[in-house]
Amino acid sequence: MSNRRRSQPQLLCTSTLAVFAMLALNVQARPANMSALKDKHPNSKEDNEILPPDHLNGVKMEMDGHLNKDFHQEVFLGKEMEEFEEDSEPRRNRKKLIEIFTKVDINKDRSVSAKEMQRWIMEKTEEHFQEAVKENKLSFRAVDPDGDEHVTWDEYRVKFLASKGFNEKEVAEKIKNNEELKVDEETQEVLESLKDRWFQADNPPADQLLNEEEFLSFLHPEHSRGMLRYMVKEIVRDLDQDGDGKLTLAEFISLPVGTVENQQAQDIDDDWVRERKKEFEEVIDANHDMIVTMEELEEYMDPMNEYNALNEAKQMIAVADENQNHNLELEEILKYSEYFTGSKLMDYARNVHEEF
Repeated sequence: MSNRRRSQPQLLCTSTLAVFAMLALNVQARPANMSALKDKHPNSKEDNEILPPDHLNGVKMEMDGHLNKDFHQEVFLGKEMEEFEEDSEPRRNRKKLIEIFTKVDINKDRSVSAKEMQRWIMEKTEEHFQEAVKENKLSFRAVDPDGDEHVTWDEYRVKFLASKGFNEKEVAEKIKNNEELKVDEETQEVLESLKDRWFQADNPPADQLLNEEEFLSFLHPEHSRGMLRYMVKEIVRDLDQDGDGKLTLAEFISLPVGTVENQQAQDIDDDWVRERKKEFEEVIDANHDMIVTMEELEEYMDPMNEYNALNEAKQMIAVADENQNHNLELEEILKYSEYFTGSKLMDYARNVHEEF
């Protein structure tokens, strides 16, 4: 996680600071809103899947307002991301990357244009969407034991607490009898946050029940315009220091309170400011007035925004476009494989034309 303190007066809200404090010992950790609870009683992978994920594939910003460092790889590789592991065989990765290039190159002119890359990004984003829908079916089934295709907040609360080590029958009985649940402060804070999110996902007319589609929005706000807007409001609330409902550059790049006294942390501070400043000025602030509104942030975070996909395509091409022709050739994508796939290839240009 790339968030450490510099000598600045800016402060973030209490809930956000708590997250930073938990991660202070591990500068490489992924940002997480619910990670502390997830690690407390990790009964099984399925248990954790009933919680909204901290990271959303194909969305430019994390739930806690951090930039998604893997975004360009996610929208380039789609569901094939796991195939490009760091320790996987370079020749195999190289062959796979060549195959991807041929698929992106629709007109078969041996170069990829921004329009071709835009189409590919939209296609890969849709893959992430479909994967979330598939996983949601299993998650919904886990919290809907009676199979009536609706889940109440109390039903979800029972399953959530059971996944954290509480006795499911005892919790269900206490909730049924309106008895007080004795949970620690941290768990209670997460429950309150989840409850607010739960009712936001309850489409009008509100009935305090979530069907499978609404539960998908609860877990994955990128699937619902209303929930995406809610996610944006939460991010702005955490970063907005003067309470005007907008973000200045200073607010967007401000670092949380907390000190790590070493050079590595200082370097991370510098990276944090530089990367967020660039994203604010060049991408998020659409009208370049040095203020980011909720509307601008919502458009920026919408994974199915075709204009954003085109901008991302142009940025991705620019990174590897050594001959400055505004297209991407095979040699270029192989040379910059680490940027596109997270996996560095050796001898990237060896026999490129023969293999292609």
